[in-house]
Amino acid sequence: MGKNAVRIKDIAAKANVSVGTVDRVLHNRGRVAEDVRQKVLLMMEELEYEPNMIARTLGSNRTYRLAAIQPSHTLDPYWQAPWEGINKAARELQQYGVVLTVYPYDMSRVESFLEQIELATQAQPDGIVIAPLFYRESLPFFERWQHAKIPYVLFNTYITEINPLSYVGQDSYQSGYLAGKLLQFGQMQPGTYLIAHIAEDIANSVHVTQKEQGFRDYFAQLPAPQAAGNTIRSIDLPYPTESTFACQLTELLAQDQQLRGIFVSTSRAYAIAPYLQPYAHRIRLVGYDLLEENIQYLQEGTIDFLINQNPKEQGYYGLYALADQLVFKKEVSPFKYLPLDIIAKENLHYYVEK
Repeated sequence: MGKNAVRIKDIAAKANVSVGTVDRVLHNRGRVAEDVRQKVLLMMEELEYEPNMIARTLGSNRTYRLAAIQPSHTLDPYWQAPWEGINKAARELQQYGVVLTVYPYDMSRVESFLEQIELATQAQPDGIVIAPLFYRESLPFFERWQHAKIPYVLFNTYITEINPLSYVGQDSYQSGYLAGKLLQFGQMQPGTYLIAHIAEDIANSVHVTQKEQGFRDYFAQLPAPQAAGNTIRSIDLPYPTESTFACQLTELLAQDQQLRGIFVSTSRAYAIAPYLQPYAHRIRLVGYDLLEENIQYLQEGTIDFLINQNPKEQGYYGLYALADQLVFKKEVSPFKYLPLDIIAKENLHYYVEK
């Protein structure tokens, strides 16, 4: 008998018990003698019975209150995509009793993050999905959630010393390593390779430091003939709207005639691209994400490659990880790494929605 055709009454007949007894074993309720319970479980295994979790969920009338904590999509265009992914998952899961509350924060203000994460914690949700961009400030809340037995899923940023239900996103170290290869591959002359951090608190941004480490390690492992003469530098730039941004960047470009490539560690490659147009013949530019401004400079050839972080999928699968455990009672993998998509202008049209 195929497992899809197995019914509770088939198990009852095989075990020579009532349908009610099988139901009590399935739902772990009521009194069932241990030898009878083991017999029913054995028959379920022999018949390869799989309970219909969706049907069970639909009939449970249980509400699952989930919280999502991420930067506001109205203040930074990158966060529009994970916002859409989270809300898409919430709409699909609504029929199973999932109710979502989003707590958006201003990623330029740690006070905003602390306010929103505290509000989410006080609401005592059944599960939390979070992009924890503020490393130090996040740690006490992870401990509080652990004590309160609230499962939480990280996306965008993985933190090694905690124990979330799951992490959804890229391997930041490997993406930095890949960026180094994209900048250096095929270069005939040694030179300077620059890591540009734009408006980032590096000491408090784990995913950014992991990217930089991967980038540096790529160059460190090059054989001696290729590594000779290369210099790896990093620069912390302010917000592009600040006057010092242009001053720092133009000064650097004018002074370093050996600059071969720039790796922007976030989605703001578009902020550097206009300054590189006179140097595009000798300076490669690699950044992240399919923002409208990045796409424009990729098509023009000022940005050479974009690494797509699949932000919409990060939000979507992050919320589903909570639902898989809480609603559908599935085992959840501790990691869901998303692919490192390399986007050039030649394959851009496969990734951009029409």
